[in-house]
Amino acid sequence: MDQLSEYMSRKILFFINPISGTKNKLHLEEKIIKKCEEKNVSFEILFTSKEGDYDFLYEKIRDENITDIAICGGDGSVTPIVSAILKTSVNIGIIPLGSGNGLARTAGIPKSVDKAIEVVLTGKATATDVFFINNKLSTHVCGLGFDAKVAHDFSKAENRGLNSYTKIALKNFSSAKTYSFIIEADGNNFTVEAFLICIANSNQFGNNFKVAPKASISDGLLDVVVIKKSSKRQAVLSFIKQVLFGKTKGLNEKNFHKKNVLYFQTDKIKIKNPQFAPLHIDGDPAESFKEFSIEILPSAYRLIHP
Repeated sequence: MDQLSEYMSRKILFFINPISGTKNKLHLEEKIIKKCEEKNVSFEILFTSKEGDYDFLYEKIRDENITDIAICGGDGSVTPIVSAILKTSVNIGIIPLGSGNGLARTAGIPKSVDKAIEVVLTGKATATDVFFINNKLSTHVCGLGFDAKVAHDFSKAENRGLNSYTKIALKNFSSAKTYSFIIEADGNNFTVEAFLICIANSNQFGNNFKVAPKASISDGLLDVVVIKKSSKRQAVLSFIKQVLFGKTKGLNEKNFHKKNVLYFQTDKIKIKNPQFAPLHIDGDPAESFKEFSIEILPSAYRLIHP
């Protein structure tokens, strides 16, 4: 199939989140229309659902021969749409308009709207993992404790963007507390007091802040970071030394008790959360539970990237 025929055989459904992030979306629709018409690509533009209701997508994909869905928004916009299309063969593209855009950054998708649209039209789609937290899907990263508290507060903020997030994070850091957890993974069972537990599919929260630098969205593994109880200064230094510049290690008795910060990989993990530490999923606040069962689903969908 030549390139023109390939373009003409596609139908792309664009979803625009009108409130995500801080970028001006005034000319976004115009750019999408112009680029698609230049390539002779059939397309439709819709807006994201505030309630995250995309049950209609399965029939729409089937009846209208949708080949690709491009999500114009942040990480929180991507997750419910991916959840709705898991049993289909459509490709997913991202035009990153969120506050952090951790998944898009991990996949190498450019921040520029024009360049990101070009990636949707000309990039390659490869099998990409997701994971489930008590049967709720995550494409990106979830966390218990400190980072989740920041996510909950950030969701209530009047202003979005990196500056607002940084201010809220610093405010929470000064008052951060630890929570009790029981971690079960790879045949090990440990009780720990920790500031946070981060379960990552992509390598960062967003804005190039890499919480799990060895993580890959297509390796069939979860990267788990546990910042244990210590002085806050020591916790930060340990995170820099052991996570940003260290190596992943297996979860075992020696590593668990010796390190202030644990960084290991696994395909599934159970976490008991008796103090109901707050939870976020892909940067959005979520309901916390007393117990979590978390498991990777390899090659769950196809993500378009450069």
